[in-house]
Amino acid sequence: MKTKHFVMIAVCVICVASPLLARGRAMQALRRVAPVALTAEQKAELVFLREEEKLARDVYLAMFDLWGKTIFSNISVSEQRHMDAVKNLLDKYRIPDPVGTNAVGVFTDPVIQGLYDQLVAKGSLSLKDALEVGVIIEEMDIQDLEEMIPLYTRQDILNVLTNLLAGSKNHWAAFNKILATLP
Repeated sequence: MKTKHFVMIAVCVICVASPLLARGRAMQALRRVAPVALTAEQKAELVFLREEEKLARDVYLAMFDLWGKTIFSNISVSEQRHMDAVKNLLDKYRIPDPVGTNAVGVFTDPVIQGLYDQLVAKGSLSLKDALEVGVIIEEMDIQDLEEMIPLYTRQDILNVLTNLLAGSKNHWAAFNKILATLP
C-alpha cells in the first residue's frame, strides 16, 4: 500500500512539475534570445556611461602623453575594458553606441565634451593637477554608478555596474596614494 501511495504521489509531482520545468527552460532560452526591454531612462544611462568611461580613458591618455606617469597608462587600459563592458551591454540590448569611431577627445554629448576639455586643461597645469583630475573623474564615476545601480534589476547589467564601481574605487585610491606622496 505504501509503495502504491508513493508511486501515485511521484506521478502527481511529475505531472505538475514537468510543465513548470519545460516553461522554465523555455523562459531561459527566451531570455538568451530576446533580452527584456529596458526603459528609456535605463538606455540613456548606459549611453551616458559609455561616454563617461571614454572620458576617463581619453583624459588619462592625454595625461600620460603630458606627464609620462605609468598610472595614467595603466588606468587608461582599465578604462578601455570598462568601455568594452558597457559596449557589450549596448550591443546586447540593441542600443546605438554614442562612441562609434570617435577619436580620442571627441564626444557626442556636448556636456562630456566640455568636461573633457576642462579636465585636460586642468591636468596640463602640473602633475599634481593631473592626479587631482584622476581623483575628480573617479569620484564622478563612483557617484554616477552608485546612482545607476538601483535603476536596474537585470543581473548582467548589475554585474557590469558593480565591477565598474569596484574598479573606480581602486583607481580613486591609486590616484590618492600618489597624491599623498607629493609636496
